[in-house]
Amino acid sequence: MLSLYYEVTFGISLALSLLYAMMWHKHFDVHITLLFVLIPITNLGYLQMTNAQNLQAALDANKIVYIGGCFLLLFIMLSVLTMCRIRVPRWTRAGLILLTAGIFCSILTAGQTPYYYKKVSFDLIDGTGILHKEYGFMHTVFYIMVILYLSLTVAALVYSFIRKKDVSNRILYLLTCLVVISVISYFAGAKLRRTYNIDPVPATYVMAQIVYLIIIRRVSLYDITDTGIDSLVRNGDTGFISFDFRHRYIGSNETAKGVFPILKELTVDKSIDHIEFFQDNVLQWLRKFEEDEKNDISLYEHGGKTFMIDVNYLYNGHRKKGYQLFLKDDTKNQAYISLLNRFNFSLRTEVQQKTAHILEMHDKLILSMAAMVESRDNSTGGHIRRTSDCIRILTDVMRETGGISLSDQFIRHLIKAAPMHDLGKIAVDDAVLRKPGRFTDEEFEIMKTHAAEGARIVHNILQGTDDPEFQRIAENVAHYHHERWDGSGYPQGLRGEEIPLEARIMAIADVYDALVSKRVYKESMSFGKADQIMIEGMGRHFDQRLEPFYIAARPRLEEYYRSLAD
Repeated sequence: MLSLYYEVTFGISLALSLLYAMMWHKHFDVHITLLFVLIPITNLGYLQMTNAQNLQAALDANKIVYIGGCFLLLFIMLSVLTMCRIRVPRWTRAGLILLTAGIFCSILTAGQTPYYYKKVSFDLIDGTGILHKEYGFMHTVFYIMVILYLSLTVAALVYSFIRKKDVSNRILYLLTCLVVISVISYFAGAKLRRTYNIDPVPATYVMAQIVYLIIIRRVSLYDITDTGIDSLVRNGDTGFISFDFRHRYIGSNETAKGVFPILKELTVDKSIDHIEFFQDNVLQWLRKFEEDEKNDISLYEHGGKTFMIDVNYLYNGHRKKGYQLFLKDDTKNQAYISLLNRFNFSLRTEVQQKTAHILEMHDKLILSMAAMVESRDNSTGGHIRRTSDCIRILTDVMRETGGISLSDQFIRHLIKAAPMHDLGKIAVDDAVLRKPGRFTDEEFEIMKTHAAEGARIVHNILQGTDDPEFQRIAENVAHYHHERWDGSGYPQGLRGEEIPLEARIMAIADVYDALVSKRVYKESMSFGKADQIMIEGMGRHFDQRLEPFYIAARPRLEEYYRSLAD
């Protein structure tokens, strides 16, 4: 009858281990797998102990029993820690294994040394072998180890109940039941062993297997990483290709082989470095990623579809072992992006056209206002156009010869602002503005107000413009083009570099045009005479540093004014 109990527990444990093997998944915790391997072996030891016919056979069976007695509690504890997501350092894990192995080694010397058993004897009662033992000090160490493992397991469960939100309470309840059963079996079952010579531990191991089978069905669902990867692979939408750091092929799924049919013929561990097909795609993606890990996304066209290629490291545990390529059909997204880009381009083009039209109308309005002001003056007309052309000639020379750095934007703004320099004359009375002779002192003071008034008008016209830099240059040109280098100009008597550069350049163009152009009150001055006056004004009226540029531009200026006379 006693032998039947051990036969049944062994048979059930073996059947449960076979069931586990059928359910096994590579993501299962290795400690649980070891449990299902060791439990049938341990229960076989109990069966052999019962059927032993001599002392040596009983001792050999006892050693098999202690494989479970020593290592199963360790693996139960480590599996609980893993399921509670409590990380155990490697050196700690190694230390626990060495401790357990050391105690088991002392058990292997039973009958030969007094470390674990001081004395052993054997009786055969009603055909059942019974081993009598007198315990040594290593047996006490064994019990200390058992208490340590159970205590750590209980502590992990209590901690997880209180603090862990990412562990299923159902799993924790099952693990708690397992620990309670183990405690009862190891300690409360001692009386049962003494009274009836039957050990409840084999039945406890069978119950542990049943509990673990229930647990693993749930744990695999709670492991989001594993279930997510499995779902992606099975779904068929995402392809996977793996390579080691030497670009040797490791493997791929069917989706990837559909995109790259050559993978079906590629041998595992074969390097792709010298395969022509991969030169312009996979190898290019890998090398970009090796140069900079941010270059991890590429696109690949195949069979009328667009695939997004995401390159990542291939990990084995926490260690990088190679590269993993993820292939995702991104055709719809790319089509949408392309459509959006075309729409944005069309919209941007239309906005640019509308903006250019508005700016053109704005510029024409400003030129019309300047022309209207000029029509009130006693000049022969064309002053605003000529000064703009003079500015263009001067700035071209300045850009060509260097010395003073002018940006293309500054030059464009200055040429555009030049026609606005005399807008303030609209506020000057006709009696003063159209006087053919020299101004009296009072009339000249009135005339000088056009500079500040021009700046005010320009400010009001351009206020709120999208180009504040142009507004600043236009205001400065209108406000300060009559300032002189020596401080004798108006309206504020600025000196030297206090005068903005754009106003200093405008002053040269404004004076030169006034000298060489015909007015109703004077004839045009010869180029030679005008040049003499301009040179004499350098350092007094004009910025001395602009003299070389004026001299270099003089032939072009004279050619320009001759063309106007023809």
